[in-house]
Amino acid sequence: MSATQSNNLPLWVQDRERVIAESIDVQWRYQTAPDYTRSNENLATESTRNHLEGTLEAIVQNLVRTFEMEVSFKTNPQEWLSIVNDKFRVSTNGGLEYTAADVSAQGTYNLFMADSEHYKASQESFETSAQIFHTTFPQGFPWEVLEVFSGPPNVTFKWRHWGHFNGKYQDYAPTGETIEIIGMSVARVTDDLKIISLEHYFDNTLFLDKLTAGGKQVSSESNKGACPFSSWFKKVKKS
Repeated sequence: MSATQSNNLPLWVQDRERVIAESIDVQWRYQTAPDYTRSNENLATESTRNHLEGTLEAIVQNLVRTFEMEVSFKTNPQEWLSIVNDKFRVSTNGGLEYTAADVSAQGTYNLFMADSEHYKASQESFETSAQIFHTTFPQGFPWEVLEVFSGPPNVTFKWRHWGHFNGKYQDYAPTGETIEIIGMSVARVTDDLKIISLEHYFDNTLFLDKLTAGGKQVSSESNKGACPFSSWFKKVKKS
C-alpha cells in the first residue's frame, strides 16, 4: 500500500505522531501533548521489525500505540479515538475485564499486573505506578508488533515490550539488563478498526522476577542522624 493509500486509513491506525498532531482541544493529563522523541529514537535503533507502511502489521502496531498513548496522556476516555468507548473492555491472562474509565483512572500497570509479592497494584495510583516504571526504565519502555496471525474482526498478534533496567525498581537495584516481555493479544475491532475489546496474555511473574534479581539496595536513611561515636560506645559497653 502506498503512502497516499495509507493516509486514507482512519486516523487512529496512522502514525502516532500524526494522531497527536491532530488531537485538538484535548484534555492532556500533563497539560501538554506527549513528546515521543526519545521513544521514537529507541524504536528506530532497537526494534527487531520494520513493518512496511500500510501492511496489517503496521496498522495493528499503530492502533495499539495510539491506544497506549491515549490511555497514558488523554484524561477523558470520551476523547480516545482508538476504541468504541461504551463497549470497550480489556483483560489480562483471562482475568477481570475493565472499562475505559477503569483504565483511565488506574493506569495500565495497575490493571494488568494486579497484586503480587513484588508489586502491589492496590496501593498504587495512576501517577505513582507510572513514576515507578519511568524510574526503572529511564530510557523508555518501547513496544512493537512481532507478528500478526489473523486480521479483522478478531486480530491476533504477538508483541514485544523491552527496556534497559538502568534505574532502581522500588527498593531493588538496577542490573543494567535489557528486559523483554513477549506476549500475545487478541483485539476485536469494528469495520473501521476501532477496538471493542483487548485480551492480553503474558508472564508478568517472569517480568517482576527480573526486576528484583539485583536484590534490595541498602538504604542510607537508617544511618542518618546517628551519633558518629555510637558504634564506639557500643564497643565500650561490651568491654
